[in-house]
Formats: sequence, structure tokens, C-alpha cells
Amino acid sequence: MREKLTKRDIEKIEQEIEHRKLVIRKDAIEAVKEARAQGDLSENFEYYAAKRHKNQNESRIRYLEKMLKTAIVVEDTSREDEVGMDDIVEVEFEEDGEVEKYKLVTSIRGNSLENRVSIESPIGRALKGRKKGERVEVKVNDSYSYYLIIRSIDKTGSEDEEIRGF
Repeated sequence: MREKLTKRDIEKIEQEIEHRKLVIRKDAIEAVKEARAQGDLSENFEYYAAKRHKNQNESRIRYLEKMLKTAIVVEDTSREDEVGMDDIVEVEFEEDGEVEKYKLVTSIRGNSLENRVSIESPIGRALKGRKKGERVEVKVNDSYSYYLIIRSIDKTGSEDEEIRGF
């Protein structure tokens, strides 16, 4: 699957790759050497743990590099009166009047527990590009949808979010 990433997401992923290659890789290789030097490898738990850590790091590097190669770059800017990336949107659910706030983010930063919704999710697709006061249909699937009303758009989203592991 091709991830949709902003330029800022790409920069953070590149920083993680660099850190993993220059710092973690060096430490992992050294840990494997030290564990190997302890002797009998057949019952050397430290050796197997160090090899596992090294392999997990290499796997993560490959995963992130592949993600960057196949990524689709999306703009994180939007007009002042429209919902865009990193904007906090206050919506009212038409069905029950409940009010929620959501932050629109790329899929790798999505986290429903923190009310960060991906622009690829049904609610994210419905809100992106819409304006305050609009009634928006969130189509979950062919047989179910619901309506929201956009109450406010806050364009002061945080710039310092971390990319979390998957």
C-alpha cells in the first residue's frame, strides 16, 4: 500500500532511518560481537537477543526505506477557511448532538485514542477541504453513512508530533 505522507513526515522518517543506521546499528553490531565473544553460542541467550535486536533494526530500516520509495506526497497546506492537514476540527454529530474535536493527519500518524484521524479514513475524507458551518456526509460503506456539522476549524495544529512505530 502506498502511504500518503507530508514533507514533514518524510523528513521525520529520514531522521529515524539515519539514527537507526548511524547509532542503533553500530550499538547492535557491537552487542552481537560482545555476546559472541562469551563462548558457546548454543546456550548463549545474550547472543540470540543481540542478533534479534540487530535484525529488528535492519527490518525497520528496510520498512521505512520502502515506505519512502512508494510514498505519495500530499500537501499539508490548505486555504484559511478550509479543513486541511494538521487542523483541529470541532464537529457536531447531527444524530445525537454530540460534539467532538479531531485533528486531520496522515495515516501513519493516525490514532483514534488521541482523536487524530487519517485523511484516508471515512471521516477524514469527508472533512478535508470543507468549510465551517457545512453539513458533511461521512460515508462509512455503501449501506451506512452519518452527518456532521463543522463548528470550527483551528489552524494552529502542533508541529512537533513524533512518528510512532507500527
